[in-house]
Amino acid sequence: MTLPVYFDPKKSLNLFGLNENFIFLKNLFIKDKLPKVLMLSGHKGCGKSTLINHLLFYIFDNDNYNEKNNEFVINTSFYNQFINNIFSNIIYLSGFDFKNIKIENIRNLKTKILQTSILNKPRFIILDDIELFNNYSLNALLKIIEEPSENNYFLLINNKTKPLIETIKSRCLDIKILLDNKKRQSIIQSLIKKFSINLIIDPQTSHLSPGNLIKFNYIYDENKILQEDNFLKNLGVLLNLYKKDKDLLFIDMISFFTDNHFNKLIEKNLYSNDKIIEQKRFVRENINKFFLYNLNQNALLNSINYKVNIE
Repeated sequence: MTLPVYFDPKKSLNLFGLNENFIFLKNLFIKDKLPKVLMLSGHKGCGKSTLINHLLFYIFDNDNYNEKNNEFVINTSFYNQFINNIFSNIIYLSGFDFKNIKIENIRNLKTKILQTSILNKPRFIILDDIELFNNYSLNALLKIIEEPSENNYFLLINNKTKPLIETIKSRCLDIKILLDNKKRQSIIQSLIKKFSINLIIDPQTSHLSPGNLIKFNYIYDENKILQEDNFLKNLGVLLNLYKKDKDLLFIDMISFFTDNHFNKLIEKNLYSNDKIIEQKRFVRENINKFFLYNLNQNALLNSINYKVNIE
């Protein structure tokens, strides 16, 4: 599914709400104290990738970076190379494409970083969604980050969607990116204002990270999904979107959509809480089996329909 350009962290011209984190990392770099292996941990959509990208813009294109407003200029030579992944001193690997990341990719990475960079500047290796890399790749990665060369910096992004192996965690300085509700709401309002977003999901009751709320809201809007509409119909729409793109975003969204549906039932007091909790458990377990074992979608929807409407 094609999302608006502002969903791409590489094209997020503004950094909202994380200016203190930016100043901290910037000062570490200026003082030559930036760790060789640094991990940013936090929920998906809290701004970790955008934070790293703004740090990179500050380092490599300082003349076109506005520190006061935490904003960078587009259509520069660096920007064009950056968004097209051809800037020689920045290497990206993403666990989001974990099915395609193999041990050979990590070995090739080792060969590449041992080579002298074209620019006489530090080189940054960004490993996004590090928790999604397979164990073979992670074990190969360990051998690289245990002895990083002088001019290479590893920046790992941990979205905490699954546990990360301890051997990786033990090699990193882990900085946790946490948003309290006030800061979360402030970032969401800034995004709504900047991009004139038609808000469908309630930011307060959803408790979603800013990035996830904006993405989920967009998908709701594009596909005419209203939480109050027929649950199975909307679930079918989301499952079809997942089946088309195999994007892990839709797994998170289906989980949110399901939880929200049953929470609304509890609020309405239509059934006993025990019954609703049992139905929710049944639905969640069967949806998880659908993703894990690639089960038939119609069979899943039929079994949910029987459990929720007949029992």
